[in-house]
Amino acid sequence: MSAYVIVEIDIVDPTGYEEYKKLASATVEKYGGKYIVRGGAAETLEGNWKPKRIVVLQFDSMQRAKEWLNCQEYREPRKMRHRTARTRMVVVEGV
Repeated sequence: MSAYVIVEIDIVDPTGYEEYKKLASATVEKYGGKYIVRGGAAETLEGNWKPKRIVVLQFDSMQRAKEWLNCQEYREPRKMRHRTARTRMVVVEGV
């Protein structure tokens, strides 16, 4: 079953975050993931949620998504993301 990693991002270092994006993309691809949403326009339809940036990744399974997140290749980019942005991340199974 497909799984989707959904990330809410507040970028605090735009230059550093651009470097992160370059490094992260290759790791996503290596683990069979693909970007579904990568920072397009967002509009709140209900509630008071006001995300600044949303990223959605699709993987073949929840297990594969977690393998990507914790892989050796993503270790340094992940640290870079933590330095350059505040994030909230979930993974959810899809249909």
